[in-house]
Amino acid sequence: MQAASNNPPRVAIIGGGPGGLYAAALLKRLDPAREVTVWERNAPDETFGFGVVLSDETLGGIEHADPVVYEALQRHFVRWDDIDIVHRGTRHSSGGHGFAALGRHRLLEILHTRCQDLGVRIEFRTEAPPVDRLIAEYDLVVAADGVHSATRESHADVFRPRITGHRCRYIWLAADFAFDAFRFEIAETEHGVLQLHGYPFSPDASTVIIEMREEVWRAAGFDEMDPRESTDRCAKIFAEALRGRPLRSNNSAWTTFRTVVNDRWSHGNLVLLGDAAHTAHFSIGSGTKLAVEDALALAACLREQPDIPAALTAYEAERKPVVASTQRAARASLEWFEDLDRYRDQPSRQFAFNLLTRSRRVTHDNLRLRDARFTESVEREFGCPPGTPPMFTPFRLRGLTLRNRVVVSPMDMYSATEGVPGDFHLVHLGARALGGAALVMTEMVCVSEQGRITPGCAGLYTGRQAEAWRRVTDFVHRQAPGTAIGVQLGHSGRKGSTKLMWEGIDEPLPSGNWPIVAPSPLPYRPGSQTPRELSRAQLTDIREQFTSAAWRAARAGFDLLELHCAHGYLLSGFLSPLTNRRTDAYGGSLEKRLRFPLEVFDAVRSVWPAERPMTVRISATDWAEGGTTAEDAVEIARAFVAHGADAIDVSTGQVVSEEQPDFGRSYQTPFADRIRHEVRIPVIAVGAISSWDDVNSLILAGRTDLCALARPHLYDPHWTLHAAAEQSYEGPGVHWPTPYRAGSRRPQTGRTDTPKPRLSLSD
Repeated sequence: MQAASNNPPRVAIIGGGPGGLYAAALLKRLDPAREVTVWERNAPDETFGFGVVLSDETLGGIEHADPVVYEALQRHFVRWDDIDIVHRGTRHSSGGHGFAALGRHRLLEILHTRCQDLGVRIEFRTEAPPVDRLIAEYDLVVAADGVHSATRESHADVFRPRITGHRCRYIWLAADFAFDAFRFEIAETEHGVLQLHGYPFSPDASTVIIEMREEVWRAAGFDEMDPRESTDRCAKIFAEALRGRPLRSNNSAWTTFRTVVNDRWSHGNLVLLGDAAHTAHFSIGSGTKLAVEDALALAACLREQPDIPAALTAYEAERKPVVASTQRAARASLEWFEDLDRYRDQPSRQFAFNLLTRSRRVTHDNLRLRDARFTESVEREFGCPPGTPPMFTPFRLRGLTLRNRVVVSPMDMYSATEGVPGDFHLVHLGARALGGAALVMTEMVCVSEQGRITPGCAGLYTGRQAEAWRRVTDFVHRQAPGTAIGVQLGHSGRKGSTKLMWEGIDEPLPSGNWPIVAPSPLPYRPGSQTPRELSRAQLTDIREQFTSAAWRAARAGFDLLELHCAHGYLLSGFLSPLTNRRTDAYGGSLEKRLRFPLEVFDAVRSVWPAERPMTVRISATDWAEGGTTAEDAVEIARAFVAHGADAIDVSTGQVVSEEQPDFGRSYQTPFADRIRHEVRIPVIAVGAISSWDDVNSLILAGRTDLCALARPHLYDPHWTLHAAAEQSYEGPGVHWPTPYRAGSRRPQTGRTDTPKPRLSLSD
């Protein structure tokens, strides 16, 4: 149903939580002629949880939209700046964070009063009429009925919700005293790790959330306790944090968090708001914040747009990207706490820094601005010399010492002729070596003519190719002393015999195709060439091709060799169950799927100089059902390490064409983090790492040892030098080539700080 104007006279709101009530108040305030009715099935004083946290940004929006509500909130807020993290009895405090909280009951009272003063009708203890009836009788229907929204489920075919359960149990409780900071604390018990999240919401009360993995919850017997026993047990476990005081509940129950995502938020004159549309884990304190911001955006769009359909379209367009960003941060935070056991052996300051930066919204540079003293103490514990950013600390792999933690990631250039690298490669790799990175990697260098991806791929299967590579390595070693250059060896497998990337990525050549091979005769995608399944004799031949290429790489002067077992190329094809359907000794279980890649690794390691490191790049997930999982990746990494790998380069995907990657900033680093901590091996993190601040954050938090960047180095070959200049760093972790030293300071830009003219006389 479409209203005749942008001011619908009749509005129905299902759900009387903060989001629904605030939407009601705003809509009525902006147009007093509107008839706004809220249905809330609970009594006015019934609510879930205790305290609510709002950001300064959200409060600014509330102040602008409704000063009356803002003033009422201001009178009741408790504010604090510090976060306390207690790790094995040691407390570390970080300041400058700026929180504001109040009791949920108080927030609802303020909104109830505001709605009543404006003339909003609130039906307490009343189920809303059927949604289809409301749609027919009202001009606008706002579904703010929470995470278990019946409205959303009644129109699931339109909204297309995706609801994901998670691995921790948690419970909302309260303590009758105020913490003096936002407090995180872990308890290590015989059953596993529990964590406490606590913050004040009034001068004499705090919210306390207790969380633990499902298996810990069951092992500790919480599944068999009544609510009182459960609350008392939590108070006993965290007695020191609670100062010996009890905890209380508000009909609280253990639950698991559910992430709600909807493809659409509106249907006709029906629109979702708050938890009905989306959820974000409580560890970043965004549930009420997002709901209030939804209400602000919805009211504004209804005021600005010519009709309801346009308003709801604008509302979704405005809010969806904001919510998606928040949900990515919330998921990172949620998963960090799910895997907290992984980090408990970290040094205490690093643990605290890791926790603070878990969502990637707080970074090294951001935290340094908030609390320089805390950040510097973490850096000292990590081993950073004074004035040295974490990214410019050295790192050793076998006999190779890298001066900093930046790697130029392998990037296929498709610019070789008959596998021979030419002037382009000399300039391309030479420029990046001069640009300050500690390690510059070649593109995937193919071990045979048949193993090329495209006709433009470089190789190491002839002496002429090896000589051409020697020209590149000599330049790097001579002109960029201290910079290492590594070679990545691989075979295209079923992804070979295709066009150059810019002519049609993964598309078969129109002519001149060569036969391709793979573990199983499965084309990469519809229309791709079907590979031949490799015989035992061919496996032996390919292993020898890798060995010969490695021998040439050593003679060509490369400092490090990486075996490419990722991205769906030949060795990756053996590892994934989606691409390896063999029934012989090289297929079936993960152990059997690993057999040929490990045989190749052993053969290469046997000819690669003992003092030079060897790494392996893997796809830690296929991003596809039935494919390689994160758990598999840990076992794959463990197997290569057992055979002598010095580090694991952790990438993801590109194994099957139907993949559905979960893109986002630093989206692949959690896989590297897991392998680093579970396998206890150095890792290289890749994937949408674009800023030096991200590199510093990941290194200092202990989530990776090295960061490999690809596109940023295409945009700026001197990315690392510029990162040093922007951080005013001039130490040994970076080397400015002598001819470039004049550019080691940022150039001046147009002046914006000139004195402004006087344009008026003072009274």
